[in-house]
Amino acid sequence: MQHQLDSAVALPLRPPSLVMDPTRLGAMHQTRISFVRSILRKMTAERWRLSRPRWDLDEQGLGTAIYRLDTPHHFYHLVVFATALKDEERNDRVIAEKWDVTFALVFGEVDDATLTQLQANVPLQEAGRNNPRVMVLSRANKSVRVFEHLVNSLAQGRQPARDELAQVGYILRTTAVYGNGKFGIADFELLQDNPDFHRSFSAQMCAVYLLRQFSLDWIHYLAKQRGGARAATLSRPLQRYLGIGNATGLGMAPYLLNHPQLVDQWLTQRESALARVRAQTATDKTAALVCRLLDRAHRHLTQVVTIDEHQAGLNQQAIAELPRLSALVGQASGRLWDQVLEEAQVRFGLESQEILTTCIMEPYPELVDEFEEQMNVTEELTLAPGLTVADFRAELARAYDWALAIDFRQPENQYWFWYRSAEKEEPRMGVRGQEPGDDKEVRLDIARQVSRLDAALARDVQQATMAAFLLQHPQFRAITRRAWTMSQCRMGEIRMNVLGRECLPMQLLRCKLSMFGATKFDPRSSRWVRVTLFQGAPLMDEVHDREWLFPLLPNEDDE
Repeated sequence: MQHQLDSAVALPLRPPSLVMDPTRLGAMHQTRISFVRSILRKMTAERWRLSRPRWDLDEQGLGTAIYRLDTPHHFYHLVVFATALKDEERNDRVIAEKWDVTFALVFGEVDDATLTQLQANVPLQEAGRNNPRVMVLSRANKSVRVFEHLVNSLAQGRQPARDELAQVGYILRTTAVYGNGKFGIADFELLQDNPDFHRSFSAQMCAVYLLRQFSLDWIHYLAKQRGGARAATLSRPLQRYLGIGNATGLGMAPYLLNHPQLVDQWLTQRESALARVRAQTATDKTAALVCRLLDRAHRHLTQVVTIDEHQAGLNQQAIAELPRLSALVGQASGRLWDQVLEEAQVRFGLESQEILTTCIMEPYPELVDEFEEQMNVTEELTLAPGLTVADFRAELARAYDWALAIDFRQPENQYWFWYRSAEKEEPRMGVRGQEPGDDKEVRLDIARQVSRLDAALARDVQQATMAAFLLQHPQFRAITRRAWTMSQCRMGEIRMNVLGRECLPMQLLRCKLSMFGATKFDPRSSRWVRVTLFQGAPLMDEVHDREWLFPLLPNEDDE
């Protein structure tokens, strides 16, 4: 959709104090530059092709399936192993050792020798000796209720109950999607110059998208095995409605804290795209499109099922607010989108505000989409030479005022400690002074480290150089480099004290998952969440670059 664009290139970015607030990050939604959206746009533009050269499954649906993906530059194979799994063995936690499905995205050819090696190791996941041409390693479990309902219904020649599908929204649920050299697979350097997968997490998102195709092929195959000639095919709208689930725990939170420059880059690009849109004047046409998307978001939230009372409350607040927000947008023609956003920030909650942020970016692909190419960053922490203690403290006071305002003498501000479990090094949180393990605390306490650094600097000679200070206090080298580097970034650190009693790791998980493009956030506790990827997305044989925000359960008339 092309529009007459205003001459203004962009407005200034919104301040980090607003953008990097963890409560706002915990309300983010998918946007045009989320990774699931950008990979499908690339598939569309370059006409990637998918075929299935091997389908070696038995009557129970167990065995090996191989898909071939051809791009203009290379070819790849998704190799899937379906194995028998008892109900008591099905576990979404990282400590699981067996899964319904394991799979790998492999660069290049998969000959008999390679397949034999993959068969012996991919089902072991972290415990395997993985092939260095494996770009993505992952596993998934069935949503047993949805899986059986689909297969049984189709085997009997009828479509499944729509409400049954709406309870979950996927057939398979991944529990980890590994890339970037983990467990012996291909290192990130293999992807840096790869024209297909050089963007952040694009290989992982592609593998998940192809798994979705396997999940649909799988249920159709089993329905045919059980029902023979009378077996039905799932309607196309329902096929699109089913995505791939994902169960994510605390492990995602340390990733964001340990890669602050990457988080800054993601949020800076998102805000830069938004700044261009904020500078545009809404027209009747663009306002009408945004109103349609807001209406869809409203209906989407009414269909979201969550057991978490807090998230359910936020969803209900947004459901109540979105009709009024839509009315505001309906009168937006002639106003800058920046003015509409500012009014929304005063009148509505964060969930509604972030839904609006997502929706107003949709009419402007020509302003937004190019930022998908700028999501990567070289991570290197530095310190400017010749910097004095006084100058460094001034930067701390400016960029880390939020951290320096925290009184770490108060027990509630050091309530939690983070550590890694002995089994599979799973990140966990413990209550300081009440649970064992604080002697093995993982250094994620950025705010506390900054506070301690500032206190030490205050006792030093203010005109001394930081180099001289660090010679005397080498324990502060890491946090000094980080604090200086991040103080020079446009968005900087996530403004969260991860030790504080009120810390909600779910906010960190939501931030990263929204950048991936996840929908249907369903926290299962304060420590892990289920989401859906590619729900509502086009199927591989009809892939397109149009929007598919806020997936909706198809009407019976659509089927």
